[in-house]
Amino acid sequence: MIPKLNLKDNLKPEYLLFLDALAKTPFSGEIRPDFASRLMMSTDNSIYQILPQAVVYPKSEQDLVHLFQLAQQEPFKSVTFSPRGGGTGTNGQSLSPGIIIDCSKYMHQILEINLEQGWVRVQPGVVLDKLNAELKPYGVFFAPSLSPSNRATIGGMINTDACGQGSRIYGRTSNHILELNWVLADGTGGRSHAINLYTLNHLKQQPNSIGHIYSQVNEIVTTKQKIIEQSFPKMPRFMTGYNLAKVYSPPEQTFNLNWLLAGSEGTLAIITEAKLKLTPIPKYKKLIAIHYNCFNDALFAAETLLAFAPAAIETIDEKILSLARQDEIYEKVKHFILGAKAINLVEFSSDDLEELAQKLTRICQSITLNRNQPQQPTGYYLAQNETEISHLWDLRKRGVGLLGNTKGDRKPIAFIEDTAVPPACLANYICEFQTLLNAYQLDYAMYGHVDVGCMHVRPALDLKVPQDEALIGELSDKVVALVRKYGGVMWGEHGKGFRSEYTPTFFGELYPDLGKIKAAFDPENRLNPGKIVAPNASYNEVVRVEAPLRGHFDRQVAKEVRSQYEVAFSCNGNGACFNYNPDDVMCPSAKITGDRIHSPKGRASLMREWLRQLAINKSEEIEKSGSLPLKFWNNLTKIWGSYDYSHEVYNGMHGCLSCKACASQCPIHVDIPSLKAQFLELYHTRYLRHWRDYFVGNIETLANWQSHAPVLFNFLTQNFVTRWLIQKFVRMVDPPAISTLTVRQGLKQRQAPVFDLEKLSTLSKLERANSVILLQDAFTSFYESQIVLDTYDCLRELGYTVYVPPFFVNGKTLHVKGFLKTFQAIAQKNTDYLNQLAKLEIPLVGIEPSIVLTYRDEYIKIKGLKASFRVQLLQEFLWENQARLKQKIGDRISESDRYYLFGHCTEKTIALNSQKQWQQIFQMLKIPLSLVATGCCGMAGIYGHEAEHYNESQGIYAMSWRRQISSDVEQRKFCLATGYSCRSQIKRFDSFVPLHPIQVLLSHCKI
Repeated sequence: MIPKLNLKDNLKPEYLLFLDALAKTPFSGEIRPDFASRLMMSTDNSIYQILPQAVVYPKSEQDLVHLFQLAQQEPFKSVTFSPRGGGTGTNGQSLSPGIIIDCSKYMHQILEINLEQGWVRVQPGVVLDKLNAELKPYGVFFAPSLSPSNRATIGGMINTDACGQGSRIYGRTSNHILELNWVLADGTGGRSHAINLYTLNHLKQQPNSIGHIYSQVNEIVTTKQKIIEQSFPKMPRFMTGYNLAKVYSPPEQTFNLNWLLAGSEGTLAIITEAKLKLTPIPKYKKLIAIHYNCFNDALFAAETLLAFAPAAIETIDEKILSLARQDEIYEKVKHFILGAKAINLVEFSSDDLEELAQKLTRICQSITLNRNQPQQPTGYYLAQNETEISHLWDLRKRGVGLLGNTKGDRKPIAFIEDTAVPPACLANYICEFQTLLNAYQLDYAMYGHVDVGCMHVRPALDLKVPQDEALIGELSDKVVALVRKYGGVMWGEHGKGFRSEYTPTFFGELYPDLGKIKAAFDPENRLNPGKIVAPNASYNEVVRVEAPLRGHFDRQVAKEVRSQYEVAFSCNGNGACFNYNPDDVMCPSAKITGDRIHSPKGRASLMREWLRQLAINKSEEIEKSGSLPLKFWNNLTKIWGSYDYSHEVYNGMHGCLSCKACASQCPIHVDIPSLKAQFLELYHTRYLRHWRDYFVGNIETLANWQSHAPVLFNFLTQNFVTRWLIQKFVRMVDPPAISTLTVRQGLKQRQAPVFDLEKLSTLSKLERANSVILLQDAFTSFYESQIVLDTYDCLRELGYTVYVPPFFVNGKTLHVKGFLKTFQAIAQKNTDYLNQLAKLEIPLVGIEPSIVLTYRDEYIKIKGLKASFRVQLLQEFLWENQARLKQKIGDRISESDRYYLFGHCTEKTIALNSQKQWQQIFQMLKIPLSLVATGCCGMAGIYGHEAEHYNESQGIYAMSWRRQISSDVEQRKFCLATGYSCRSQIKRFDSFVPLHPIQVLLSHCKI
């Protein structure tokens, strides 16, 4: 039995008082002091882990005013605050032991688009891709392009002065800021934009903190102009934050505080609104993937490539390309990078098609002329359309996450990764960098923006090992010296964060002036203290690279436990699961709740801490020194009776749909459904299960029983009273009806051959070649038997003898609910049986994706299970036998309307070619079929039937599927869905049942 886990780290008394007082103010946002929320904010995409005291989610600028005005009262003077955006920072900028302010959950509105004047006004929580998706129909975009663009927020981009691909042309975020609204630590609101000197003099006279800020900054930038000019390097990627070089512009006679705020990492003020410059989208884009034999060849080629005036050059090394072969992205790009050991992605953009064509001709001729010469390209691929361009850029974007898949305990990590030097020095600089890392016998990965001299370098270290941990400071010091030798900067892209100790080294004489600026904005050091600089006249120090690491916590868990729960510990915080896009399958529960606890990263974090707590609580429980007085705590104790951290983990896991999107969409393949099953098995050694779990876990067996008397069971379960009782006492909604025509009856009517294993073993080779074994599953066999019979009929029309074995339980629902011992026993029994069937050398085919893929995913993960069978999805079998398909029904095709395929989540993410195979099959038969880009339908088997998830299930459906499904009744006839859950969800919320693709093929067979 697992022990009860009380909170080890409790809120400090002053924070308890502050949060209680805040709840009594007009503050309208969320206040979250629960351990799970704090834990979620204790990590980002860096190597650090700092547990905050609480998280607040403001809903408006006024909420922040209430927050900071309360903080000015004497009892709360020690309370500190740090803003947080998408959590993608690689240097711990937003990690803090105080209160985290997260504007991404509620303050994420696009407030105004002014195309005539070329600007957009947004709140700080807007995600970059969401903003650009809204702007695209108008032919404009917000130019800075980041790798984590599907989860990076505008506020986070401003605070780190983010940039990325194409920055040589478009610059940094600060180049596109027109106006900012912000709130100071004393609750004073401000607005900054370019002002003339007359307005500046007026603002300096104000007898408040705003006046003091303008006076102090003006004094520095006007009296230190020569020092500023000498200190700031003249290169594409310069120092971010406190950009004194740009505040005062003598030629224009303007003054603009935005240059200070951009890149200040929340140390000066909290951004509440931004007015941003819009850039026209280039009419034409072309992308070339140039192949090389090694990374250094690609690197040295960059200077030559710059002569062709591209918009961007991005280099990807051998390690990332190798890891990409294990990722779902590889299927999309493998033909474009075939044979390459390293590549340069070179993009051209223009509004002039002829100019673009000339550039392409010159570069392609140059590559062809020099191909296979020493240190020259070995080939290239020119992307043919926007889809191919998108896939290649996705490869580059996934590079960071893919590094987490490196085998072994040492993983490439970020801490010296965004150094930048003048582009002309880059090749020599990197050679010295490589020599330094080789001297330590370290493996490493490199990729980045060679066109602007910024290269991402990630040495592989195991920070659970003290010897490797010591290298963080040692290597950082040496890289600082190296980058200064080449006239570069330590932080060309990702900000300072815990590297703030090196700020004096690069700012030199100006460093005391940074302290003055910090003191003017935040004299009491309340905002993200320790980052970049401390206020002058204070005794505070800045943070250092040798700060608390995730490795400190992970090493407290035994190695064998870490191995058993590898997916939890492998999560590197890259945040790919925060993807905002509703039409992407990752991650439905995170999207609908807006709560990052319900993301794969959140659940992995909860699990890591849970395992750590178990490790340090083997013999005794930790007694908590206090209790949380707020609503969240009270709700937990009402539900569970007393607090146990295990309940918080349970709440996080219970929200998981088990859709398996994370298993492939996450670059690290963090498989939360498997982790959830492991957790539930242990959790219920202490806490009794709700009896619904037994009902759901054994639903396959129950459905089989019900199918023997379908009319009776439908009468009992489909009336209003029974449905109300089921919802009230079982907490289940919308129980499905059993098919009245059973598969047994249908097969009997068709005079199907009796399934006899012994007789099958006597079939001739020719008979086996014309046979197929169709496996049943509980969902189609008992709830949609017509699909099973239609599949049988279609395969028969194709000339196959179809053998249908008696139904047997697959165990999927048992796995979902954590009945692992029972599941493993069933899996072993089924494996023995299916191994026997495999010896017949007759194809095994299944209909329901979630069941078929359980054989191929959950089964093979069971230790000691030896599976020699292969169960195919219908489309896989049909595609492998396309010649027969074409021969049998190709000449019977008539003109057809276009069909639309809505794919099953698990099918799309585990069987990566599954949707394309249906499309290829239909195209081969001249039946138009479009693949509809959708997220999860929200049913996910059990999840959508659980009463507590009904609203979320409906919301997930509305986010993507409902938007894509036509309201035209006639058009709905052409909607196809491969998953039972998906068809059930459409029936529930749109009142029709789409066809399965096999039913369309059958209809054409009979023409």
